[in-house]
Amino acid sequence: MKTDTLQADSRLFSVIPPSLIPSWSTTPWARFAFRKVGTLLLSFIILIFVTFLIVQLIPGDPARLVAGLEADQAQVEQVRRDLGLDAPWWVQFGHYVQNIFNGSLGYSYRIGTVGTQILLRAPYTLIVAFSAIVITLLVAILAGIGVAVLTRAGRRRWLDVAFSWVTAFIDAIPVYVRGTVLIIVFALSLSVLPAGGAQSASSFVLPIIALSIGPVCSLSRVVRREAESAFESDFIRTAEGWRLSRNRINFKYLLPNVATSALTMSGLMLSGMIGGALIMEQVFSWPGLGTSVVNAIINRDYPVVQGTILVLGMVAVIINIIIDMVLALIDPRTLTPGSNS
Repeated sequence: MKTDTLQADSRLFSVIPPSLIPSWSTTPWARFAFRKVGTLLLSFIILIFVTFLIVQLIPGDPARLVAGLEADQAQVEQVRRDLGLDAPWWVQFGHYVQNIFNGSLGYSYRIGTVGTQILLRAPYTLIVAFSAIVITLLVAILAGIGVAVLTRAGRRRWLDVAFSWVTAFIDAIPVYVRGTVLIIVFALSLSVLPAGGAQSASSFVLPIIALSIGPVCSLSRVVRREAESAFESDFIRTAEGWRLSRNRINFKYLLPNVATSALTMSGLMLSGMIGGALIMEQVFSWPGLGTSVVNAIINRDYPVVQGTILVLGMVAVIINIIIDMVLALIDPRTLTPGSNS
């Protein structure tokens, strides 16, 4: 009798009866999608709170800045009321969330609607960032596997040493130094590419190279180590025992396993690349979000800083989710956490 009562209570307090749960929702891909949607929503909520706190915690008086240094206290208080800075923090937070969901992302103290400003500048930053990510993955995987194949079993020792030293040296150079060197060589000395601005398609070349060359060097070393380990694994030795061609072994068996590690590593490097993109824009006078953020910080235009950080944070989360999806397509074991252990 007691058991029947417990079962009845369990059915009563269950949120969704099992009979109403679609069969597709229990598949690995459905659970994967639910986890990623949850990650997206949680990240969005955290970013909203973090960006809102920027105005609350950063010292300085935006009302005084907008009113001007010559304004008297009455004028400053009027500007503060116009900007809504005199309201309690929870009222300001409500207005901030409302502005996010209506797409305006708030109102700049100087340039109008933040959302409009971001729409004008975001394509420049995102094109460079996405291009750098794709180039990083392609070049790093090919270079890492190529060096591992050429130096396998102790061959071409000079190439192994040169690859390690050169990639480590380039990777240690900050992005603004790499950008400056590229400008000196290709823009000032050789005059084959523009030094800055975004007037033509060729203007994208140097910023993309400056942003991607460091991650390429870092990731290619990881790929080479993974390829060297894969050469010693049982599945590669079995494939070699079957007398398969070297190209087939490298592309059918080695590449998918190495690509898994490369994609995982690229997800970890993503935040650094987006941060590097903001710095790179200053070097190349790039009209992207980095330039907008720097100007906003100098002018204490906090709504622009808030909106830009929110957008870039969500872009980073979305790209990570896309990388996880590609990783799941290559290796379905990643659909279930802990399945690789």
